[in-house]
Amino acid sequence: MRVKKQKRHRKAVRFYSACFGFREPYKVLCDGTFVHHLLLHGLIPADNVLHRLLGARVLLFSSRCVIAELQALGDSHSDALNAARQLVAARCDHEKRVSATACIESIIGEFNPEHFFVATQDADLRRKFQKIPGVPVIYGLKNSLFIDQPSAHQREFVKSTEERRLCVSEPEYHKLYKKESKGGLESQTTNLASFHDGSTNDISASDHMGNSISRGHMLGVAEKTKFKRKRAKGPNPLSCMKKKKKEGSSSAVNQVEKTDGNTKRKRIRKRNRTHKESNTSELAS
Repeated sequence: MRVKKQKRHRKAVRFYSACFGFREPYKVLCDGTFVHHLLLHGLIPADNVLHRLLGARVLLFSSRCVIAELQALGDSHSDALNAARQLVAARCDHEKRVSATACIESIIGEFNPEHFFVATQDADLRRKFQKIPGVPVIYGLKNSLFIDQPSAHQREFVKSTEERRLCVSEPEYHKLYKKESKGGLESQTTNLASFHDGSTNDISASDHMGNSISRGHMLGVAEKTKFKRKRAKGPNPLSCMKKKKKEGSSSAVNQVEKTDGNTKRKRIRKRNRTHKESNTSELAS
């Protein structure tokens, strides 16, 4: 069960990193409820726990409004207040203190430009962020943490943006079509002028067909792919050659000569070698 949960979490992290550009180290924006939950269930140190959840190094953030809200709750949340003060303060442009949910919503905005993971225990806030593209939400259940899977709204947003990215817009299409049509007319006029001038000897029919095919390819006409059928190949002709016979040294020594109908064996001459020891003994005597 734990392995399946980790696979779901890794899959959600890959979705947000591939579709919305989340990069390491991941930034986690925590509110007061999440910090209190971590301390209540002993999930400390928080950066190590979130590192195991996301599978990468993390940076924990909070805001001045979140700290002010914890401070207003009194001594019951003093530990959470001290822990929140140790986190990195996210930029919050509120002159007067607002609620933590409103502050987090203003930091995230419409498209989450800072690529924050939002860590909260507020169910209403989680439902709001499921309707905003590119906002992953982390929450806790007892002594374990979970990542909300991408909602249907977020998946539809990714699908529509990919389709718009692949398709050419109307103004771009008109610009490309004008450029291609001008280029095609200029090439046709040059070919006709060369034909009337009598310079068609250098241009063959195959070149003319190649130009027409290239123009069709420029205008967006898809060419048919040609697949070569694999056929059985014959053996290597060099491997089929007959081996040459090697003439041995023994046959050359015992070669027989034929002279006037009589066979005559070659005389083998041996060289007499003298050793140095015998020569030295003779000199000594």
